[in-house]
Amino acid sequence: MTTTRRAFATLAAGAAMAALAPAAHANASPRRRLIAHDDFRHGLGRWAVELEKGGTVTASRGILEVDVPAGATVWFKQRLEGPYVLEYTATPVAEGGVNDRVSDLNNFWNAIDVRSPDDLFATPRGGALAEYDYLKTYYAGYGANTNTTTRLRRYVGEAGVRPLVYDYTEPLLVANRPNRVRIVSDGSTVRWWNNGRLVFDLTDPEPYTSGHFGFRTTWSHFRISGFRVWRLPPQQR
Repeated sequence: MTTTRRAFATLAAGAAMAALAPAAHANASPRRRLIAHDDFRHGLGRWAVELEKGGTVTASRGILEVDVPAGATVWFKQRLEGPYVLEYTATPVAEGGVNDRVSDLNNFWNAIDVRSPDDLFATPRGGALAEYDYLKTYYAGYGANTNTTTRLRRYVGEAGVRPLVYDYTEPLLVANRPNRVRIVSDGSTVRWWNNGRLVFDLTDPEPYTSGHFGFRTTWSHFRISGFRVWRLPPQQR
């Protein structure tokens, strides 16, 4: 067993019960306050799309559909302030389409651009990954296909610098299997779950506590639903 596999196994085993219990409790709590959401029935008005080489991004009938031949980032326009928990479900599509390659399910969150820190969208970007080096943000990359690792990075706003926090050889995406993602941003506590499994658990002494959330992928086809952001009550942090 590799060092990264052992590290992930230890983390996952120790957090398994804690990962499941808070999610179940939070979903049942009447005290949670919804601060942002999209049911994907009324178009892309709440989203900003950045595409490297075109493709299609649509929002209708309850689904955000991202079908792209290269890099793509889909930003939620509303800036989010912690503490919060963000939830969505994403399914990598493998139905024979030209972009149905089952590639990375990635997220930016609490993102600001150091070139325009008060307005993420004041600085244009074209969807290529290197264009995001000027962000200060957390970045989760859930691997698949030729990308055989699942990673957490903490961008620091410098070209060519993408500090790696965790790098695991599993878990990886499975074609046509829903991924129920839950992200917690609570001060120095940063967590990313998938299907009830704690994948990343970071205590950041200099945390990013507000900014924008974005879906990110490259050469792939995803269907995304159930986007919700909740204010995190003290007892659920």
